[in-house]
Amino acid sequence: MYCTKCGATLQPSDRFCSSCGAPTAPGYTAPPAAPAAPSRLVRPIREKKIAGVCAGFARYFDVDVSLMRVLWLAMAIISGGLGFFVYLAAWIVIPADHGTAPYGI
Repeated sequence: MYCTKCGATLQPSDRFCSSCGAPTAPGYTAPPAAPAAPSRLVRPIREKKIAGVCAGFARYFDVDVSLMRVLWLAMAIISGGLGFFVYLAAWIVIPADHGTAPYGI
């Protein structure tokens, strides 16, 4: 029996590879990987409706863009219009990401 990660020879009773530490036991599931670090906060121009602020925050926080738009609208209404000015400030401060991939990819 050989390790599928490094190719080292294994004994039938081995649960882990002695060379690389990869699990070999049937039914063993590796622990989940650590979550990836959030990406940069940018305004994706290809995904925008108005300025791309909601699309940028949705991508950064890994949530649905429609949910982010509803949250921004609720914040603007509840704050008595202050959310509108925060949106404008975010539009000015957050850099645009024009991307290089064509549509459909």
